Amino acid sequence: MKNALVWALVGLGAVAPGCRSQDTEKKAEPVATGNAAVAVSGAAGVDLLAQPLSLRGISLAGAEFAVDPFGKGTLPGTPGVHYAYPDPAFSKGYTSADYFLAKGMNTFRVPFRWERLQPARNQPLNAAELNRLKTTVNNLVAKGAYVVLDVHNYGRYGTGVVGAEIPVADFAEFWGRLAVEFKGNARVVFALMNEPHDMPTEQWIEAANAAIVSIRSAGATNLIIVPGNGWSGAHSFEATFYGTSNAEALLKVADPKHHVAFEVHQHLDDDSSGKSPDCVSETVGVERLKVFTAWLRKHGKKGFLGEFSGGSGAVCLKAIANVVVYLEQNNDVYVGWTYWAAGPSWKSYFTSLEPRGGADAPQMASLQAHLSVSVR
Repeated sequence: MKNALVWALVGLGAVAPGCRSQDTEKKAEPVATGNAAVAVSGAAGVDLLAQPLSLRGISLAGAEFAVDPFGKGTLPGTPGVHYAYPDPAFSKGYTSADYFLAKGMNTFRVPFRWERLQPARNQPLNAAELNRLKTTVNNLVAKGAYVVLDVHNYGRYGTGVVGAEIPVADFAEFWGRLAVEFKGNARVVFALMNEPHDMPTEQWIEAANAAIVSIRSAGATNLIIVPGNGWSGAHSFEATFYGTSNAEALLKVADPKHHVAFEVHQHLDDDSSGKSPDCVSETVGVERLKVFTAWLRKHGKKGFLGEFSGGSGAVCLKAIANVVVYLEQNNDVYVGWTYWAAGPSWKSYFTSLEPRGGADAPQMASLQAHLSVSVR
């Protein structure tokens, strides 16, 4: 349960980006020094895997709305009605990217739907939707940020599962087309898929490897982020309720460029779904990340915490801060993190980092001290 953003969001009639639970498992960023924000360098030659926690920021949700984690919902939907890209060109007055950059973040994870970008599989990308995505990405990169492209489809196209109803070759073909559009931009990171679930783990690994081949064949050298099966939960990294464990299966991911990181998500409520504003304890996130961290170190891999979140209570605020401290303490194996979430329709959601009435969300204080200008 990837955080439940209420199925109908104000102004969009949107479906939550995802929801995860332990059984069903799914639910729904210059450093500020005083008041002065330090600009982020636009250097294109940075090796993100070689620097500790080089990516630090937030998911800007919105373009993936109106579809549930099983592919049911409004597709393709109407932009500005059912879904919206987090850019002033498509969400009037939305300028939160500047706010987050000023707070010290340097990375934005941008979720979007495969079906909207490619309405017919193995066919050209939709020009209007591609323009919405590229405009959003280019405007963020122009500000000096990194952008993580997040295909927010849960291992599906519509309700069809990749590797079953949807051929693996179709998924690879899509990523080849997308890679061509962004391969010239070293500040764009390719996140293959959000939270695959309810499919054999081997099936997902086959799809991930095919997509990697397609991306590299397109000439793209961008960093690729590969998630695990079973909703990508860190807490269930060695579990087998979803089939072969991610701990075993992800060792079979192959990239000829050796330029990949592995993504997990970890929310802080009782079932790791992100649906509840209550966190289990101040150390729950740290405890749930330990197995994955040990796996990264043992096998010489790099990890990316693509989603974590908590409510605004005292326990959650401490738990959020403790997660970031833990990543800092283990920065030899972590390439970065993005908090869940913000976006044009997230102002009142309980995990939202959107400022309200000119004031910071409570969770911002938990992250602020851990944002740095050390990464360019």
